Amino acid sequence: MNSVIFDLDGTLVESAPDIRQAANRMLADHGLEPLDLPTIISFIGNGLPTLVERVIKATDLDMADHEALTQEVLHHYNTAGHDLTVPFPGVREVLISLKARGAILGVCTNKPESAAKDVLEHVDMAKFFDVVIGGDTLPVNKPDPAPLLAAHAKLGAGPMVYVGDSDVDAATAKAADVPFALFTEGYRKSPVAQLYHSASFADYADLPAIVERLTPVSA
Repeated sequence: MNSVIFDLDGTLVESAPDIRQAANRMLADHGLEPLDLPTIISFIGNGLPTLVERVIKATDLDMADHEALTQEVLHHYNTAGHDLTVPFPGVREVLISLKARGAILGVCTNKPESAAKDVLEHVDMAKFFDVVIGGDTLPVNKPDPAPLLAAHAKLGAGPMVYVGDSDVDAATAKAADVPFALFTEGYRKSPVAQLYHSASFADYADLPAIVERLTPVSA
């Protein structure tokens, strides 16, 4: 059976406002000024520990406190309720369409697994996915291909397309040697032409045809 595996932040959901809120609440706890949304977006993609590392470098915080600060941000994120996180337009309809075409769906994200599952529940999309691999599910995270390959294996290891929005996602797909559909409206840092991809799209309505072309979905 064919599978489609998605990144989460910047691909399925617009989550940067909630991530910014959590980071800024941590900064406020330490008497520091907030960071703007474009800055936080530029920090997203390599997982929460790396995001916090980038926040530390952008402020007067001490890198020696990295682990504790990461836990502070995660606490603020988990207790905020994800009220600022919403699916990108057309995502829900496409998930319904892909399932109707016989695809099995998964998520492979650098967000901690429990937080990723909470977000999917919040936006009422958890029911679509048979597996969720987070940034802390395995000892390594993206762009190492192991999380994506683990998700693929759990879905049956048949023909697969990976869908993501970022430089990290492109590098992950390339390392895993799998077809990659690049969503261009997420948190990408590099021009599309510079990123590995099998296809790109700005409108989710175009994704089912891309998936069918890259790995035909069983009827």
